[in-house]
Amino acid sequence: MVDRSRLLNLGKVISVRGSIVDVLFEKHLPPVYTLLRAGRESQIAIEVLTQLDAHHVRGIALTPTEGLARGMAVEDTGGPLKAPVGREILSRMFDVFGNTIDRRKPPSDIQWRSIHQTPPPLMRRSTTSEIFETGIKAIDVLVPLERGGKAGLFGGAGVGKTVLLTEMIHNVVKQHQGVSIFCGIGERCREGEELYRDMKDAGVLPNTVMVFGQMNEPPGARFRVGHTALTMAEYFRDDERRDVLLLIDNIFRFIQAGSEVSGLMGQMPSRLGYQPTLGTELSELEERISTTDAGAIMSIQAVYVPADDFTDPSAVHTFSHLSASIVLSRKRASEGLYPAIDPLQSNSKMATPGIVGERHYLLAQEIRQTLAQYSELKDIISMLGLEQLSPEDRNVVARARRLERFLTQPFFTTEQFTGIKGKSISLSDALDGCERILNDEFKDYSEGDLYMIGTIDEAMAKKSSREKS
Repeated sequence: MVDRSRLLNLGKVISVRGSIVDVLFEKHLPPVYTLLRAGRESQIAIEVLTQLDAHHVRGIALTPTEGLARGMAVEDTGGPLKAPVGREILSRMFDVFGNTIDRRKPPSDIQWRSIHQTPPPLMRRSTTSEIFETGIKAIDVLVPLERGGKAGLFGGAGVGKTVLLTEMIHNVVKQHQGVSIFCGIGERCREGEELYRDMKDAGVLPNTVMVFGQMNEPPGARFRVGHTALTMAEYFRDDERRDVLLLIDNIFRFIQAGSEVSGLMGQMPSRLGYQPTLGTELSELEERISTTDAGAIMSIQAVYVPADDFTDPSAVHTFSHLSASIVLSRKRASEGLYPAIDPLQSNSKMATPGIVGERHYLLAQEIRQTLAQYSELKDIISMLGLEQLSPEDRNVVARARRLERFLTQPFFTTEQFTGIKGKSISLSDALDGCERILNDEFKDYSEGDLYMIGTIDEAMAKKSSREKS
């Protein structure tokens, strides 16, 4: 009988402090990022983060540490944490370890790859810029997204980030025959369960993979779940040569999990209590999201902004990686203007004449200008009333208010709550509607006629049915 302990690199637990575990290895030290297993049936997973000296390593537990005690044996698995890849993972739901959590049989025909991959070299990256249509008027007209780019949805709690993300999944999977990967980092398990059911009902699950590191899981698991999802996305891009839409909800929770890990590891906190390695950790994740000669990974990331403060380090560092920033406004949400996108704070690097075309660029600029003028006039209106404005300014206010209402849109994902059928609008129809409003074609229409409609022709139908009744 062969002594298994001689073949394995076995260590011993020295101390356990929350999720931080120190392990002694007599033979040789496992490298950084090695996965260790401990406890009964090896159910406790620990990732090595630092080597303390010639015989000790310090790691973060990716699972709860109940039952772990000093002196317990720890097994070196000889490799890093791995994620499952292959066609079989489509329509399935996974955790950070690649275990299925959808109550179905585990997929059989899959490979396992390390979650720690290097970003594609500059030589392989694509240099062309293409527009990615979402079917959402406010985004396609004012904040066009880049195919293979990174877009951020910024907003505080309860302004509609997750709703906008799920609507994009619905529209994108229906229009573009790519793969969608939804990565839930530190989000509520209720949201994940609802999203799974909604996507099943909408028929978009066959081309979707879902990966979750829930709110109640240890910081180590939440910190690594994004890397697991990215490894799956890279497989579809590089091996299957398909376009991938990677949706991350929420990138702030990734930063938050990193901050918890850093604090537990005993690192000195940086500004506002964040980890000193915030920029590096975020870059390691974001730089892997790119377009290559094989295919594109396009990412849309929800970003929770603490206390709606856009100068918070988490928001500032995330901004620097994005090609488009979609800012959601609590004020617009309170006025019922959904999607609650703030057109004056949102921006896109794609909104240039060379990429979107002269007509689209000039229209978007005119819309922004009209809305900015209205924003400046709001103080005068609140103090003196609309009657005190010049006729020209009154026209600007009327145009801006009609534009605001035309840029609202009923969503497929909210049909069950609103009772209004969802709509996806082409870019040409959205631009046409905005142009006609700016040319005062609809100045005799009430603002309600333009609210929650698809194309501009629906306003005419609304008005005629209103007049008949």
